[in-house]
Formats: sequence, C-alpha cells, structure tokens
Amino acid sequence: MAAKKPLFNRQMRRISELDANIQAGLAREEAERAKQAEAEIETVDYTPEQIAALDPALFEPAGFNEEDAERTGYSNYSYWASTFKNFWRNKVARVLIIALIAVLLFAFLQPIFPGQHDPVTINNDPETGIQLMNLAPSSEYWFGTNAIGQDLWARVWAGTRVSVFIGLVVALSDLVVGVIIGMIWGYVRKVDKVMTEIYNVISNVPQTLILILVSYILRPSITTIIISMCMVGWMAMARFIRNQVVIFRDRDFNLASRCLGTSTFRIITKNLLPQMVSVIMLQTALAIPGAIGDEVFLTYIGLGLPTSQASLGNLVEAGRVLMMQKELRYQLIFPAAVVAFITIAFYIIGNAFSDAADPKNHV
Repeated sequence: MAAKKPLFNRQMRRISELDANIQAGLAREEAERAKQAEAEIETVDYTPEQIAALDPALFEPAGFNEEDAERTGYSNYSYWASTFKNFWRNKVARVLIIALIAVLLFAFLQPIFPGQHDPVTINNDPETGIQLMNLAPSSEYWFGTNAIGQDLWARVWAGTRVSVFIGLVVALSDLVVGVIIGMIWGYVRKVDKVMTEIYNVISNVPQTLILILVSYILRPSITTIIISMCMVGWMAMARFIRNQVVIFRDRDFNLASRCLGTSTFRIITKNLLPQMVSVIMLQTALAIPGAIGDEVFLTYIGLGLPTSQASLGNLVEAGRVLMMQKELRYQLIFPAAVVAFITIAFYIIGNAFSDAADPKNHV
C-alpha cells in the first residue's frame, strides 16, 4: 500500500498538469480569435478618390413597410382548424361521423321521400280489409309490420327523430347548466362548500328514482321525459367542470390576470374555458346517447312516451316482448340496431373529438 500511494500521487499530478495545459491552450486560442476579430473590424481609411468612387445607392436609407413587418410575426395557427384537422386524421371517427350524419339526415328527410307509409297508420289488406299484422320484411314493408299493422320502417325513423330530438335538447341543457354551475362552483371559493353539499345530497339519490318520480307525477310526454332528464343530467358536467377549474384556477397566468385587474368573467371565458373544451365536448357527446338510453329505460318500466308516439324506446320495448318468437324477432333487431349504432357512434366520435380538442395535443 505504501508503494502504491506515491504512484497514485504522481498520476494525479500528471492529470492536473494536462488539464492546466489544455486550459492554457484554450485561452490562447480564444485570445487569437479575439485579435482576429478586432483586426477585421478596424476602420479602413479611404482616400477622397475612393470615397467618390463608391456607389451612392449603398448609402440610401432602407425602406420600412409596416405591413411587411407585421407579416413576419404573423402565425396562421387556428385552434379550431387544428382541432378539426387532428380529428379528421382519426379514420374510425371519420367514417362514423359520415355514417352518423347520413343516418340522422335520412331520418329527418325520410317522410318526404316517395312511397313512404305513415308511422301511425294501420295498414289493411286492400282485398280483405284485414290488418297486415306482423308481416315479415318485404319490398313493400322493408322492416315488416308490427302487431297492429303499422309500417315498422316508418316507425323506426320516426322514433329516431323523436329520440335524437330528446337527446339533443337534454345534451344542450346539460351543457349550458353544467358549465355555468361548474364554473361558479370551482372558481368562487365561497360557494364551493355549499355546492358540494348540494351535489352530495342530489347524487346520493339514485338518478333512476328521480326519473321515475318525475315521470310518474307528470303526464307521460316528450316534455316530461326532457324535464326528468334535465333535473339530474347537469350534475356530471358540473362536477367535471368544477374539478378542471380547481386545477387551472391558481395557475400563474390566472394569478397574473387577477393582478392586472382582469374581470372574473373574462378570466373564465378567456383563460379557463379554452382549457376545458375537450372535457365539455366529451360530456356533451356522451349526453346524447345517455338520454336515448334513459328514454328506452323509462319506456321499459312503463313510464315513457305513450305507445301511440313512435320512439326508439317504444319500439325496443315492443320488440322485447316478441323476442322469444323467432319469426317476429325482427321487430326488436331493427330498432335495437339503430339505438346501438347511435350510441356507439356518439361515444367514439366524442372521445376522438375530445382528444383532438385537448390543447396538449396541439403544436
């Protein structure tokens, strides 16, 4: 060990000397570069003849164009254009939204096409006058007829119009009420505790029970179903918005805005809402199939629309009764397929648009 220690010390001294030499070499190179730079910028003395020979155009002041200057700092970035561009890259969502638009457009235009039957008219045999009950799908009745001779094709599209209308109204109500309450709930600290208690009380009551009570008290109609769904539908949206506001409320850009005297309304609309577009879009997209599902459930328990009113809920319930009869199973398959397609399409499209609208996915 005694022999190794001097050797180690000598090696450390050699390393220190090499390092010092390297540092000295770097310093000399830096000094030489500085001298060369000074030599390059030395003023050259020109004779009067050389000065007179210079081109006068070299001494004309450069022009300034304010529009060109502004254009150099301009960015053509658009949040919504970027959002739709990102959304359109999703092939599955692209196919589904085209198919969904086609289905909904056809549902609302179907009555004006030629050769269509009325959804509430009972069709009779022109020769015998007997009701055309439970006819299998054919060229005349594409989806067949139901137990009283009504055209199932016309009733499916009429029910789609009714159910989609209910879903859109409920989704719009959830959007407006949920965003407003969620913003106040999350931003104003004084009301946070009160709103939390109100939310806990309402959320602890089963939503199904509220739907049943409202539908039972009021006369069954489209308005009754919309009211019962809107009474509890805003809670999910408000809770998500409140959680997002709490996350972004005390970020540096919001603190700076408050210090500069920015109004609360402007902070909410300019600083907070753009951060939550993805959450809002997702919840709104999911509210539409959710409302359709609730309408089907209320009809299933006997509190939905009257049987004379065509809706997807009524059609599914009528088909459910005949599900065990193989030759009549088509009366469940067709409306159930429409409900399944609309539900799945809105779910996938909502998720895809939510991802595309997320500011984190924008460059």
